[in-house]
Amino acid sequence: MNERILDLFTKDALETARANNTYRSMRLMESPESSCVKIRSANGVLQEQILLASNSYLDLANIPELKQAMANAVLEWGTGSGGARLTTGNKAPHQELEETIAKFKDTESAITFNTGYMANVGTISALCGKGDYIFSDTLNHASIIDGIRLSRANCKVYRHNDIADLERVIKEAKAEHATQSAASSDTRPFRGLIVTDAVFSMDGDLADLPVLLRVAHEQDALLMIDEAHATGVVGKTGRGLAEHYGCAHADVTVGTLSKAVAAEGGFVAGSKKLTEFLKNKARSFIFTTAMAPAVAAAANANLKYIDAHPERVQKLQDNVKYFCDTLRSAGFQIPPTASAIVPIIIGDEARALEISAALQKRGILIPAIRYPTVARGQARLRASLMATHTQEQLQTAAAAIAQAVKEGV
Repeated sequence: MNERILDLFTKDALETARANNTYRSMRLMESPESSCVKIRSANGVLQEQILLASNSYLDLANIPELKQAMANAVLEWGTGSGGARLTTGNKAPHQELEETIAKFKDTESAITFNTGYMANVGTISALCGKGDYIFSDTLNHASIIDGIRLSRANCKVYRHNDIADLERVIKEAKAEHATQSAASSDTRPFRGLIVTDAVFSMDGDLADLPVLLRVAHEQDALLMIDEAHATGVVGKTGRGLAEHYGCAHADVTVGTLSKAVAAEGGFVAGSKKLTEFLKNKARSFIFTTAMAPAVAAAANANLKYIDAHPERVQKLQDNVKYFCDTLRSAGFQIPPTASAIVPIIIGDEARALEISAALQKRGILIPAIRYPTVARGQARLRASLMATHTQEQLQTAAAAIAQAVKEGV
């Protein structure tokens, strides 16, 4: 390898990341994902940790009957799919999973992708193109941003959860479209897509779905929400924002099967017309090998488990309330949340790293989230809770966080 040439592409970025305390590396976990895990440290020591860093919110990955369901699916369907869904890759587990998703989300239809990232990128770039307008919350996930870039549509960013600002940028876009149409004699109608996370992954707050539905209706725009961190978490039985607010669904609901559902893959739920369109237009669906049938079968079994066990969703929500109340009692300003994500703002990147490292030595794994994932100077500890955390574990973690922050380690 020509190291000198490679350095032209990599050296400055890596050195800058180290200097700015934004360099990233991976931990080695030597146990299954659960509320407690075993981490191998850099010096080779294996330590048990209370895990406050997982998106497996319902802790389904180690339930014996669900593990057995996936094992049985591997024995029946093998380890891979062998092709794209539109050639030879489409198997019964894929179709069954999509039927289960549509039923769970109470929509007419659903279509699955290999990841939630691919669902966002493929859907946005299929729906919108040059000349269209996309209205995006400033804190939307990177997969939404990348989908917008790939679409080549006009992107108008509105302030986070600011409906007045959303209405402002839509009004400006319509005026811009009218001016350009008059100048070019272009008779194409205005096409707008409002897109937002349902639960914002770094702050844990929710989009206001009822108000967004009103704005979309008034402005003749489509509304798309990404329920990656809402599915299995938000709403009385974990069905997401529509259940939480008691309102209609967005025109396009995207989600993932890799977080609370504890499998792999992404999905889009909506009308039959929408899913048929995506089968024929979404490049991240068309031009990729299908997920392994056993993975689809596992996701299907896990989703049905959530449907049959709403008490697990309630336990997660109870844990979030208990943890937030405990942190508030320790002096932290923690806003109310209906998600499983609890941010503890530190500010300085280096200090956030130091506190996270100190907590890991005490047996609490909670990551420091830094730029560019969040804005500079907004570094934080991002706690994500699971249904299987005990109150004793959450009390221990909250006390350790309070002590570490107070000591300024």
